[in-house]
Amino acid sequence: MDLIEALRSIGEPTRLRVLALLAHGELAVGELVDILAMSQPRLSRHMKFLTSAGLVERLPEGAWVFYRLPAVGKGRELVDAILPFLPAEHPEYVRDLERLTVVKQARAQAAEDYFNRQAESWDDVRGQHYPAEAVEAALLKAAGDVPAKFMVDLGTGTGRMLTLFADKAERAEGIDLSHKMLTIARSNLAESGAQNASVRHGDVTAPPFEDGVADLVIIHQVLHYMDRPERVISEAARILKPDGRLLVVDFAPHKHEFLRTEHEHRRLGLSDEEITRWTGAAGLVSLDPIRFQSSEEDGLTVNIWTADKRSETEEQAA
Repeated sequence: MDLIEALRSIGEPTRLRVLALLAHGELAVGELVDILAMSQPRLSRHMKFLTSAGLVERLPEGAWVFYRLPAVGKGRELVDAILPFLPAEHPEYVRDLERLTVVKQARAQAAEDYFNRQAESWDDVRGQHYPAEAVEAALLKAAGDVPAKFMVDLGTGTGRMLTLFADKAERAEGIDLSHKMLTIARSNLAESGAQNASVRHGDVTAPPFEDGVADLVIIHQVLHYMDRPERVISEAARILKPDGRLLVVDFAPHKHEFLRTEHEHRRLGLSDEEITRWTGAAGLVSLDPIRFQSSEEDGLTVNIWTADKRSETEEQAA
């Protein structure tokens, strides 16, 4: 990193505002334009300076472009060192955060409306883009042979993972933000006779569980809806016991823009590198992913990523 270039890039009011916003999570170009109330060409010039200096990362994804702070490195260290000095009470910073809140609320409302509309046919909607039966069989195998005393399903939807794993867990609980989804999940659990499973309202970025309580955590087709998927993985790691296992099912990177515009996908898939980085940062050890590639030329690839939490002995040895 060129320190002089980095300091020149930071030393401009609008760019400082951008860095302050990105400290709260990645944002799309259009969202930054709305929050900062400036034209896209003008914003692009500022982002070019910040990207060139290594202070932000540019992530093209389909028709959208996202920006975020670097996860690690000298650029991130410099940003983290400077942000505490920003005048949080300054009217511009206060207004930016207010507008950021509005943007996030609009995202959340759009997602909630979508899930409520789709709740009745959710399993069909979620399964129409990949071989659900094959994925579920692989999930059961990846979970291992030892029954889990307690399993958690983050973003349970209609409770499909809870019914699927009913015989592999002594007790299972799923959380979801959609009340309509939870109503359907409760009905499905009752119909399946899975008396060891239950659901409750909860946020996957702040699940209502104590540290180190779960032997198995599943995140099934959830992360592509999230602003900050790494927070969900971090929380999954938090609630896992030592030697516990995390199973993540999601799409590999793709270019199906209609899933964003019609189905509220925030991300067009997730890469192995992202999952490995997030699980590693959360203290988990990643295993080789299992892939289900579509036979169609423009089909979607679905991955199962597995990550284990080290035992206390392994932690001490490390």
